[in-house]
Amino acid sequence: MSETTYVKGKVRALEGDMVVAEAMRQINPDVVAAYPITPQTEIVQTFSGFVADGLVDTEFIAVESEHAAMSSCIGASCAGARALTATCGAGLALMWEVLWCASGLRCPISMAVVNRSLSAPLNILTDQTDMMGARDAGWVQIFAENHQEVYDNAIQAVRIAEHPDIVLPIMHGLAGFVLGHTLGRVEILPDEVVKQFVGQYKPSHSLLDIDHPATFGAYDHWDYFFEHKRQQWEGMNNALKVIPEVGQEFGRLTGRYYGLVEPYMLDDADVAILIIGSATGAAKVAVDQMRADGVKAGVLKLRCFRPFPAQAVADALKGRKAVAVMERSSCFGGETSPVSAEVCSALYLRSLPIKVVTYVYGLGGRDTVPDEFCQVYRDLLKIAETGVAEPIFRYLALRDY
Repeated sequence: MSETTYVKGKVRALEGDMVVAEAMRQINPDVVAAYPITPQTEIVQTFSGFVADGLVDTEFIAVESEHAAMSSCIGASCAGARALTATCGAGLALMWEVLWCASGLRCPISMAVVNRSLSAPLNILTDQTDMMGARDAGWVQIFAENHQEVYDNAIQAVRIAEHPDIVLPIMHGLAGFVLGHTLGRVEILPDEVVKQFVGQYKPSHSLLDIDHPATFGAYDHWDYFFEHKRQQWEGMNNALKVIPEVGQEFGRLTGRYYGLVEPYMLDDADVAILIIGSATGAAKVAVDQMRADGVKAGVLKLRCFRPFPAQAVADALKGRKAVAVMERSSCFGGETSPVSAEVCSALYLRSLPIKVVTYVYGLGGRDTVPDEFCQVYRDLLKIAETGVAEPIFRYLALRDY
């Protein structure tokens, strides 16, 4: 059999924000509208330098707010442009009104979100409260564990959003400061390879296509609004099929394959942690430590949160005795949390009797080390032994007060 030959890129050490900017340069979008906000600032600052140096053909719009940034991207997208932007934390919160407009108008905008906590108290460090708050706005959501995934997700996001079976905006998240402002190893593909992979954007309708006029943003009364929302749901649901397809195509090109979820040492695991984002690495180290002590522990990394891959999660967790869902967002008023509510629903509706507990961790940028994840596994072993999961909502590494 012939050995598969993958495209080799140039290995560089880059900060996560620089990685996003580099991917944007290679994508060479028609329009980027953005407003700087820490820890996203370096993305748009670096990209504006690419524009000034003539390295891209992009129309860069420096706007007065994040609300204006998203509004500008929506206008550009409706006019048939490939539009990209970036934000985080309070910037994403300021966009929330027009996030719904972007998805409702079926604008396949790609946006990097450098995950940041929401005030108050004032905090600019990482957690996932920003994207969790936008989880029902009709945007596809994927997350990165490391710098390489930051780059790969930024490139794949364009293909996912613009796929004719989806045509919805997408957020690709990376941990603020933890990834955004730290150096990491990343393999940067040749420009022509990225250009060929993302292809030329071909909108089905455009405001500027005067030969095929279309109306955007008109008043949608009760007679059609319901049907349009159903069409959005169909586009979102189609992403469950398209995201792995794009990930497999990217893998055949680079050797780095992507799906909806990623298991680690999960095949024979009795207890498991489900987690999103950069802390996955520490959880994997904890698995190795627990395995060395004879404990069958595993990790399920959730790469895609919207649409929620319920069947993939259920298939991966089937047969586990106890599962901890790690939640890195501030969530109030519910019995569980945004992620664990989805996990519990996925398991319950498939009649899988697995004990599930929620751990809130790492809010406001607090670091979570492998030993703390090891404690979660020890807690899960007790739950598996006794069958008692209470309390089902817990806090990890919370200081006494």
